[in-house]
Amino acid sequence: MPVLRVESVTKRFGGLEALRDVTFSLYEGQIKALIGPNGAGKTTLFNLVSAVDSPTEGRVVFAGKELTGMTSDQACRAGIGRTFQHSKLFDDMSVLDNVKVGRHSKSRAGLMAAFFTLPRHRRDEKAITEASMHALQRVGLEGYASLPAGSLPLGERHLLEIARALATEPRVLLLDEPAAGLNNEESDRLADSVRRIRDQGITVLLVEHDMGFVMNISDEVVVLDYGRKIAEGPPLMIQNDEEVIRAYLGEDL
Repeated sequence: MPVLRVESVTKRFGGLEALRDVTFSLYEGQIKALIGPNGAGKTTLFNLVSAVDSPTEGRVVFAGKELTGMTSDQACRAGIGRTFQHSKLFDDMSVLDNVKVGRHSKSRAGLMAAFFTLPRHRRDEKAITEASMHALQRVGLEGYASLPAGSLPLGERHLLEIARALATEPRVLLLDEPAAGLNNEESDRLADSVRRIRDQGITVLLVEHDMGFVMNISDEVVVLDYGRKIAEGPPLMIQNDEEVIRAYLGEDL
């Protein structure tokens, strides 16, 4: 049984059809990539899977529960973590505090306990700090914990985004263009981190334009073009699919 199932999903914005009848499954322990030319509907689909938006038709099922009608916060608490294409880090805050922002979604102490600095709040804060440090360790950034996030190079910023998502204890991690702007060395380090995350029991769905990164790291690839799924399968099969080649290169090959 898949951990995530996108079932006949269509999404319209007024008269614009961004997705049309898209279906695929994500299984426990997979790294699956979602690719396609600009405007193919990848970000729209990510927004549906993370409950930022709802499908016009069809449904998204996670761990046996339909996500339609959930808020993004509820989806996060249910076990879906996400990074974003454009950095959402707080540059003036420390690396550790950036991760703690993500971890606070798991806090149980409540506002009044925090306001009056009750023992329950102090215990909760200690647990948040420990879990956030563990998330940094998982991506190799524990040595940067006290530094301002704004001082990090691009590769480390991407890893920090991932650490913050890991702090929510996701079962499925959505990575939105994690390799964007990285050089080969940074991209290889990121790939190693994503594989370690998968090996630690977290299933990964990613959107990426860097085809070298995608083909190197993915177990399976889903290809969108103009909102339709045109191919799905192992990387080697996708590389040799004529419809995929046409979508990326045009009719004149």
